[in-house]
Amino acid sequence: MKIYTKTGDKGTTSLVYGQRVAKNDIRVEAYGTCDEANSMIGLALSHIPEQDSKFQEVREVFHRVQTILFHVGAELATPSGKEVKWKLEHEHVSDLETVIDKWDTTLPPLKTFILPGGHPAGAALHAARTVIRRAERCAIAIENVNPTVLSYLNRLSDFLFVAARYVNAQLGAVENKLHDS
Repeated sequence: MKIYTKTGDKGTTSLVYGQRVAKNDIRVEAYGTCDEANSMIGLALSHIPEQDSKFQEVREVFHRVQTILFHVGAELATPSGKEVKWKLEHEHVSDLETVIDKWDTTLPPLKTFILPGGHPAGAALHAARTVIRRAERCAIAIENVNPTVLSYLNRLSDFLFVAARYVNAQLGAVENKLHDS
């Protein structure tokens, strides 16, 4: 099978079930933005030492997150009225909340805003967080979107914020606090 099909050369692409839409359709924008965030998460993980056992849980959690985010994209790519092949459930949102609560208890309490950055892994997770916020804004515009998708994207941005702080702390990176100008 060739990687290219030439079917998108005129600015259209297929949704799940084959419906053709413009590449700037809100569904394409939403699932494409999820894909972009997933790539940023992959970039973040590439900066985390693979042999360090203290990051085993981080890698396992992110493997689940990346897999679910892939499925979120597929759900967003499914036209209204069609059966979703893998449906996001509230337990996926709860799973994120559990990890947020666990990792957040290991971090110093926030008393001011922090600036995105730190270790390259943490900085990439902060970037992924902002991309997920964009995906959420796109998803809101989709008619009849699964409300759990919106909850998941909202919680995922919270998770990525805490994950960036957690990874930065584990790697010894200093958080830069916002200063009054």
